Amino acid sequence: MAMVETARPEVADAPVRGNVAQTAKLIVEGKTYELPIIVGSENEKALDITNLRAQTGYITLDCGFANTGACQSRITYIDGEKGILRYRGIPIEELAEKSSFVETAYLLMYGELPGKPQLERFSRRLNSSSLIHEDMLHFFTGFPKDAHPMSILTTVVASLSSFYPVPDDLDPEAEEQIIANLISQVRTIAAFSYKKSIGEPVVYPSNKLKFVENYLTMMFSSPVKDFRLDPDIVRAIDVFLMLHADHEQNCSTSTVRLAASSLANIYSVVSAGICALWGKLHGGANQEVIHMLQYIRKSGCSPAEFVARAKDKKERLMGFGHRVYKSFDPRAKIIKQLCHKLVAKHGGTDPCFEIALKLEEIALRDDYFLSRNLYPNVDFYSGLILKAAGFRPDIFTVLFAIGRMPGWLAQWREMHHDPSSKLGRPRQVYQGPGLRHYVPMGERT
Repeated sequence: MAMVETARPEVADAPVRGNVAQTAKLIVEGKTYELPIIVGSENEKALDITNLRAQTGYITLDCGFANTGACQSRITYIDGEKGILRYRGIPIEELAEKSSFVETAYLLMYGELPGKPQLERFSRRLNSSSLIHEDMLHFFTGFPKDAHPMSILTTVVASLSSFYPVPDDLDPEAEEQIIANLISQVRTIAAFSYKKSIGEPVVYPSNKLKFVENYLTMMFSSPVKDFRLDPDIVRAIDVFLMLHADHEQNCSTSTVRLAASSLANIYSVVSAGICALWGKLHGGANQEVIHMLQYIRKSGCSPAEFVARAKDKKERLMGFGHRVYKSFDPRAKIIKQLCHKLVAKHGGTDPCFEIALKLEEIALRDDYFLSRNLYPNVDFYSGLILKAAGFRPDIFTVLFAIGRMPGWLAQWREMHHDPSSKLGRPRQVYQGPGLRHYVPMGERT
């Protein structure tokens, strides 16, 4: 692989330590214990229970980790009640309007927006790292024709460690090259897997094209078909990737941090994140939205009837509500505008889009949804954008993985540079049988 000069970042991720402002008193079995209160830079407060079990013999139970902070981080801030999302302090609305995916990736990774020389070096490094080892093409021929693209992606990403071994002593140069490999090569792997599924020859990346242009060309060009890059589609996909670049400690990011805590190699760590992302309650949600819209269309059920059935728990309305956001998802506001523009540009005749508009209209004036904070989320609109851009629904989650890669790597890097990081090892409350003894086969009833 060709090497270029390193975009040496000035900002390093030092260990994150919140301020201990005061303590909280906990009374357990008549004894009083003091727990430190950690205050974040946005005045978030957390009870530090690091020594709880050692002091009291108790652990906390928080199924789904809805109230548990697993780390302190400088990367992404979310206020779900106010609908706020910021990368390194910068509002997502400003980044979506003014930035690019590559610049945003640099920001997430190194903590500051790059200067022009830094961005140019970072971009060149991504381009020079876009090829995968030629021998890896054998992997693609070995998969069944109908293999799911996410299955191929997670397998091939994990195998990168065989072709690009991770040194035990990960110096800054090696670290930056691995980061460039993963951000850049994941789109190459994604495009190659798609070409495999439709029986077309792979299209190699080009140093003449920018990040999104390169990916779209690898996906949709062929030796027998002219392909013209549509600037509106290029911009829509660029924003889509930015909006998905990081989202605090979600399921896949938590998986990345947990796997990384064992000091597994970064390719295996990211592969674990891709596996977690695959689920339809996480990265696969926008694919489920399209399936729902297609189901409504084919069934002949009107949007109003479908909403009524969803309120009666007879159907599931996909793409509404969010685990974190208790008001409008800020990413949904941004991507909704792009969605309307892109679909209108193509004639506005997509029946799925018309159904989506009616579902949105009904939900935004129905007290049932408003009182439960069930607003359309980013997945509701992103699936329509990807569909309008020509992507098959089974490719949607792959696009999500491409976008989330910088966030996973930023989280891994922050953790890697924190000397206080520990092996992740959650506890449990055991509810099984008490002590009992082995019964020989002849004595069992």
